[in-house]
Amino acid sequence: MGTGYRELAAILRDAIQRGDYAPDTTLPKQDELADEYDVNVNTVRKAVGVLEAEGLVTPIRRRGTVVRARPPMKRLGKDRYAKSKWKYGDTVAFVADREASGRDWKPTDQTQTVAKIEADREVADALGVIVGSPVYERARLVKDAGQPTHVLASYYRPADVEGTPIVDPTPGPAGRGGGFLVLTLQGLEPDTMTETFYARMPTPDEAEQLELPAGEPVMVLQRRTYTEDGRVVEFARGVHAASRFSWTYTFKIPD
Repeated sequence: MGTGYRELAAILRDAIQRGDYAPDTTLPKQDELADEYDVNVNTVRKAVGVLEAEGLVTPIRRRGTVVRARPPMKRLGKDRYAKSKWKYGDTVAFVADREASGRDWKPTDQTQTVAKIEADREVADALGVIVGSPVYERARLVKDAGQPTHVLASYYRPADVEGTPIVDPTPGPAGRGGGFLVLTLQGLEPDTMTETFYARMPTPDEAEQLELPAGEPVMVLQRRTYTEDGRVVEFARGVHAASRFSWTYTFKIPD
């Protein structure tokens, strides 16, 4: 049959979603698809390009066009921050996601770099300090079975965290209960937070660090954590590989 590349892309998309092409298998060669659907190879190439842009397939050298596995990690909403997990247990947020997803994990799945830096405008506005003021940055790279899933950097006023496990660069959570328990022991118990998300294409450095295939966007997180009296005690920025997470929220509908 004769068809355009958008129509062919729709046919192949449906076949992938039906499971005709299983995750981590290759699509037929482009000349084979051209023969099967009675189109020219250029039409196939453009159709496959559409699927690449949607994140359904990715070209891999010496293999061909591979259907991407899509078993996303559940990223829990407010439940990942429940005090029952970190204040009374030993489950920090990234561990809560893995347990909810049935994934194994180990503390070294989270590496980190701790440094005292000058606050940029965004960090300064969030923490209520002057631009250029010293703040602690705790930057983490988190992996799942060796594959990077996201990077997250948290920022703190030095007076709040100096000498605590938050500024210890040892891989893994900041001690039992993680950073939130550390803040609690400092008299700065997290009570409320605001998270903001948006999507964009990655920078070259982000694509390399997260080992992203061509065409995959990222989800950007900004988080402000407040004490009961409204003081911001942590500002966080994260960049997540879009295909490696599903975002799950359960909440009571407000009146």
